[in-house]
Amino acid sequence: MDRIENQAQAEKFNPDKPVIGISIGDYNGVGPEIIMKTFMDNRIFKFCTPVLYGSGRVMNFYKRQSNIEEFHYHVIKDLSEKHIRRLNVINCWEDEIQIEPGKETQQAGRAAFLSLKKATEDLKAGKIEALVTAPINKNNMQSDEFRFMGHTDYLADAFGEKNYLMTFVCGNLKFGVATDHIPLNSVSQALTKDLLKSKLQILEKCLMNDFAIQKPKIAVLGFNPHAGEDGLLGKEEKEVISPLLKELQEKGKLIYGPYPADGFFGKETYKQFDAVLAMYHDQGLIPFKTLAFETGVNFSAGFSKIRTSPDHGTAYDIAGKNKANESSFREAVYLALQLIKAKKGEPVMS
Repeated sequence: MDRIENQAQAEKFNPDKPVIGISIGDYNGVGPEIIMKTFMDNRIFKFCTPVLYGSGRVMNFYKRQSNIEEFHYHVIKDLSEKHIRRLNVINCWEDEIQIEPGKETQQAGRAAFLSLKKATEDLKAGKIEALVTAPINKNNMQSDEFRFMGHTDYLADAFGEKNYLMTFVCGNLKFGVATDHIPLNSVSQALTKDLLKSKLQILEKCLMNDFAIQKPKIAVLGFNPHAGEDGLLGKEEKEVISPLLKELQEKGKLIYGPYPADGFFGKETYKQFDAVLAMYHDQGLIPFKTLAFETGVNFSAGFSKIRTSPDHGTAYDIAGKNKANESSFREAVYLALQLIKAKKGEPVMS
């Protein structure tokens, strides 16, 4: 009995596995459910020690709501108390809260911010090796402390990141978006040669370092219909995109385009490339989510810290109904682990 207890004690505080932080997101959305379903599978604890920044009360509510007995968690006050075979939960607020699945409330937005803030502090301090963010509602998060369009902007500000790329991954599918959360009527002005060059450099470096692709082949989409028709339907391709791609190709880069987006996906040309750079948010996200909605992952390429997330939102319409699919969140955890390995110089798979 003593040997078994000693082994369990040693396993409980094993420092070798990566410690992954998780922000709970909007607790009235599907975040708590997909977190719970992900960590019901005990096999994941072989690879990481997860720490949820949120509320034991919230998790207990959804455990009862979904009638899931096999989910267990361990409430801790700080990371020194973490258990390596359970989901650890750090309570990030003391106020009484009203849990209302499917509803947008200011209280839930405030709680989501407190969770993200604490997780970000620990990531910055090196107490966790990566952060996986559950979905937030960008509207109810807004406050004097959070005036951002989403997780990426908040984390970029917190860590002083200037050059990064919103990237989406699912197996061999890898998409980046040159401009992310800006109005569509601002995209043309934002698409400068310097911006595109920076985004392509980040994407190429990411493919090489994080996914072990030695000579990445990248496709660049056009901005206008039919990639501008040689200036007839817009000048961005002729004046900005094409000259940059020619310059990069002369330096030996395998970067091609600009491709008309409709035919590029209609003919499945994307399968010939290691990654695709879209010019704006929906141009990249509509095909990506069509191809990989339940298993796609968003991550912030170019960040000095590792952050991943599922590629969907709060899904208020199914919150609290035990209908949420956790696959994308689970893949976000596994991608975070792969990025940790890559950062440590350990072998990774593309």
